[in-house]
Amino acid sequence: MKVTLMHEMQQRILQMLKTTAGGGYVSGEEIAARLGVSRTAIWKHIKALKDAGYNIVSHSRSGYQLKDSPDLLLPQEIAPLLATGIIGRKIIHFDEIASSNEEAKRLAREGADDGTVVVAEAQDAGKGRLSRGWYSPHSKGIWFSVILRPTFLPQEAPKCTLMSAVAIVRAAKHFNLDVGIKWPNDILSSDGKKLVGILTEMSAEMERINYVVIGTGINVNMSREDFPDDVKDIATSLSMIAGHTLSRVELFAEILAAMDDLYQDVEKNGFRNVLDEWRRYSVTLGQEVNVIGVRETFAGVAVDIDEDGALLIDTSEGRRKVLAGDVSIRPRTDKKE
Repeated sequence: MKVTLMHEMQQRILQMLKTTAGGGYVSGEEIAARLGVSRTAIWKHIKALKDAGYNIVSHSRSGYQLKDSPDLLLPQEIAPLLATGIIGRKIIHFDEIASSNEEAKRLAREGADDGTVVVAEAQDAGKGRLSRGWYSPHSKGIWFSVILRPTFLPQEAPKCTLMSAVAIVRAAKHFNLDVGIKWPNDILSSDGKKLVGILTEMSAEMERINYVVIGTGINVNMSREDFPDDVKDIATSLSMIAGHTLSRVELFAEILAAMDDLYQDVEKNGFRNVLDEWRRYSVTLGQEVNVIGVRETFAGVAVDIDEDGALLIDTSEGRRKVLAGDVSIRPRTDKKE
């Protein structure tokens, strides 16, 4: 497990290179003078930045020039794109981790602030709903968890999953990607393949939430060959939809901004607006579905979600209410012509 902590001096050097007029060169002497360190120290920090993936070229007379930044979900890459009030004010980056949710829960127990984000380039033990695994290859997706400390009651917490789904669809549509939400928390492509999984976990007392952790896995720049054989036919990625590689940094910043906007609205006004927006993005409502539970299976038409976020199914025997977390939804295959 390798956590990325960029030296403050490296961040300042990087900022100088990024803000140079016309993307030109900055001399080592100028950088050293402005930062109050030796040119040897600057050379060492430049080398560390190159090792981290930054394409910095040097010229004996002109100095240093930043050509490209890596598409890594580093705090120093995300932060300049964010103007959020709560979510993303602190971003903790790992090159590889077992599970971002497990790390976020550990940090939450230790007092991490509301809105803290844990993001990893890869996970080797990512998990989804109902104890399912989640494949998380290096630098191909966005694997992250957000720590929330909301003021609403514990019974409201399951709707954080719906809030996260809405935020991701908002961000995808910003990049002109055609996606929708399958109840309660899967994001699907227009041909019904899975793009995103969301897992919400909570620590609470009777009348008070200690913390909520929303874990999200997004298939971004994966090709069909990147997926394990058992999911190749049911999963896809945003780049496969778009037809080209996407900037994970820009997409992640857009997602965090959308989550922040929704979360602040929820804290002020409750989940009413989130539920309305979820309905607009839903690919489940109006469809005939099978509800596969632990003790029973039944079929009907998904007609709405209620104020608790539960799915309402009209069956031949009347309306049924389905709670998140205890069922799986599948399109009906027994529909008569």
